[in-house]
Amino acid sequence: MDIISPFKSFIKMPNCTIDNNVFKLHYRVSCMVLFMCSVLVTARQYFGDPIDCISRDDIPNELLDTFCWVHTTFSIVDSWNKTVGVEVPYPGVDKYFPGEKRVYHAYYQWVCFVLFFQAILFYVPHYLWKAIENGRIKSIRSNLCNPILKDSDRKEQKNLLVTYLEKSKNSHQASFYFYCVCEFLNLVNVLAQMIMMDKFLGGQFTTYGWQVLQFTEWDFSVRYDPMIKVFPRLTKCTFHRYGSSGDVQKHDAMCILPINIINEKIYIFLWFWFYFLAILTFITVVYRMATITSTKLRIYLLHKRCISLADRGSIAHLVENMDVGDW
Repeated sequence: MDIISPFKSFIKMPNCTIDNNVFKLHYRVSCMVLFMCSVLVTARQYFGDPIDCISRDDIPNELLDTFCWVHTTFSIVDSWNKTVGVEVPYPGVDKYFPGEKRVYHAYYQWVCFVLFFQAILFYVPHYLWKAIENGRIKSIRSNLCNPILKDSDRKEQKNLLVTYLEKSKNSHQASFYFYCVCEFLNLVNVLAQMIMMDKFLGGQFTTYGWQVLQFTEWDFSVRYDPMIKVFPRLTKCTFHRYGSSGDVQKHDAMCILPINIINEKIYIFLWFWFYFLAILTFITVVYRMATITSTKLRIYLLHKRCISLADRGSIAHLVENMDVGDW
């Protein structure tokens, strides 16, 4: 609860809506989730130290932990599919021979910062639209949403609104198209972040969710957990130091990464969430293009919202004589 409580403001809905629900999924839900994940991966009281290294040598454990955290750990590529308990103690952990390919794991140092940066990027389109809109919708709506407004006051507010709409006719194109640009930025942002996470995780994010889903269908005796390959819980670290005679000594250590227990869960959730959000945002952009190009669609949508206020013929005449920004 201590972690979640600072993010309650994201859940609280505003009293004036200036965008659609898909837009809110970006700057409210996605921002909240990413900020919470960023805080969660730094919560040592729940998941312990992010790294613990063990070695037979006389190197202090605290020193070894700090060195391996700062200088990254690695896995041996050729040892990923070897038999655990017979050939290797853990997938990717094996004796290193010159020429073998290593995969270095440095992402865990940056996960909290990357998640925080992603949350900020999700908020940018909303921030830009909010700056341009500048409270206009709330102002022209006035008190008309008040359910206990007096009839005389409601009539006065309606007259003011009608007067504004008449005098400002054909002056909303710029605002409308800027809103469309912000909706498109939401799509660009989520796709760009998926590419960024794929690069961040060494090209593993794009297919990460499919591999995890397929993993659940494998025979337990032969199945290989793809989450371990992306987020290994046991890796290797090499420490060099001077010996008593001045020679360089090499010390191998195995490092446990408890932080990857939460990292793998975070990124499997983000994989499903980002794909869902990208598809939904793409549909929204297509819908927006359709409303721009189709007068009939605008008539249908406005009539659906105002079915108790005016007949279809009046609404059709209205829409045909106004631009899409006024609509």
